[in-house]
Amino acid sequence: MPQICPKCSYIRKATDNCPDWQCPSCQVAYSKAGGTADASYGKYGSPVATRSPSSSGKLKLLLLLVALAAAIMAARPMLKARTPHHASDIATASTTQPQVVLYGTSWCGYCAAARKFFEENGIRYTELDVEKTTEGYTGHKKLGGGGVPVIVIGDQVLHGYSKDALSQSLAPWLKKS
Repeated sequence: MPQICPKCSYIRKATDNCPDWQCPSCQVAYSKAGGTADASYGKYGSPVATRSPSSSGKLKLLLLLVALAAAIMAARPMLKARTPHHASDIATASTTQPQVVLYGTSWCGYCAAARKFFEENGIRYTELDVEKTTEGYTGHKKLGGGGVPVIVIGDQVLHGYSKDALSQSLAPWLKKS
C-alpha cells in the first residue's frame, strides 16, 4: 500500500531513496506532519514497534476481576455454612433435650436398667411396651426389632442397653451429681 504524505500529499514510490519515515518530497517526518504512521522511529531512523499503552492490560485486569467475583459468589454458600450461629441459638439447642423413646417390656431386666438410668439422670422419656401396645409393637418392628430394649434418642437408635452409650449420647442433658 503506497504511503501518502499528510503535508504535501506526495505518494511515495518504491524507488525513493530517503528513509521510510520521511517524505521524499518535503522532507518532513510523517509522524510530525500529523499522519497516522504504523510505526514510531528510534534514534537512528529505524522503525520501533509500538502498541496501545495498556488496552490488553486493562482487558486482562477486567477478566481477572470478573473471575475473582465469580469465585467469591461460588464460595459464598460454603462460607455461610461454616459461620457459627449466635451464642443464644447454641445455648437454646444444648438445653433442649432430644426426644427419647424406650421400646421395651415390663419383664425385661435391661429395660428396667434403662428406666433407672433415665430417672437417676433426669432424662425425660416415653416408654412404649412392645407387648401391650400396637404403637410400641409397630415402632419396634420398624426399627428392626430383634430384642428389647430399643432406645431412640433423637435420630439415633440404640439396640440393647449400654450405660456408656446412653451416657455418651445424652451427656449434655445428664444431671450433674
